[in-house]
Amino acid sequence: MKNLNYEILKQKFNKKIFENSKKELLKKLATSPERYIGIFRPTKPKIKLIQNITQSNEIKFGDAFEILIHEIFISQGYKPLNKKISFKESYKDLDQLFEKNNKIIFIEQKIRDDHDSSKKQGQIENFEDKLNLLLKKYSESEIKAYFYFIDPSFKKNKIFYQKEIEKLKKDYEIDIKLVYGNELFKAENIEGWCFIIKFLIKWKKELPEFPELDFDSQADETFNEIKDLEPKYFRKLFENKAVKKEIFPIIFPKKTVLNKLKNYFNEQDKKIYKNLAKKLEEII
Repeated sequence: MKNLNYEILKQKFNKKIFENSKKELLKKLATSPERYIGIFRPTKPKIKLIQNITQSNEIKFGDAFEILIHEIFISQGYKPLNKKISFKESYKDLDQLFEKNNKIIFIEQKIRDDHDSSKKQGQIENFEDKLNLLLKKYSESEIKAYFYFIDPSFKKNKIFYQKEIEKLKKDYEIDIKLVYGNELFKAENIEGWCFIIKFLIKWKKELPEFPELDFDSQADETFNEIKDLEPKYFRKLFENKAVKKEIFPIIFPKKTVLNKLKNYFNEQDKKIYKNLAKKLEEII
């Protein structure tokens, strides 16, 4: 697809998944240290840190895919619409919303249909709520709606979703489809699926085998990401003996970032930062 540049898309994709991951990890360490260093754990801290980062990346992968689908549809001539929909006191944030040929195209997207059955009813209700809001917002327009699962390998709840979609289609009298994988692009008669497959294959080849736990290896980048973390999180981290003993040697092995933080805190006027610098001095 000529209009899509791999390098630009990769930057957007990676930013969505990996940006602020270190900051988020420190916040979790500060608020729930026992999840990483508690004695009632079958794993050592390093494994738990890796597990946390990979789980976080999995969640953000879905958000990154919103960018990818968005860019593909734009490249095929679809006009993007504001995905933040409100009507009177109701508000919803949609995954995808476009206009083409005087039709509104609404896409509710998920990575895969493999969740527990207890969640499926909530998924449909949320979809219907968004649909209702769209019908009010665009009352004069024709609407096409898709309930879309990107990964076609998982169809755990397909029978349930298909029945519910058919009910919605009949009751609202609008075009609604349950689609998996390439079915979305076939339904719209556009290209896109081959690009997604090629993009993911190339992108995954460039990923490291394991997430980088040594924050000092990219000291400047790490410092700039975490330096403005709220003082309450630093306080909890610096005062927790177990975190300092078991976690800090893993993520700050050379203490480079800690030294940068100490100097930065000393430059601030507020007393809390001066006191944080003192605590860091003791750690270093």
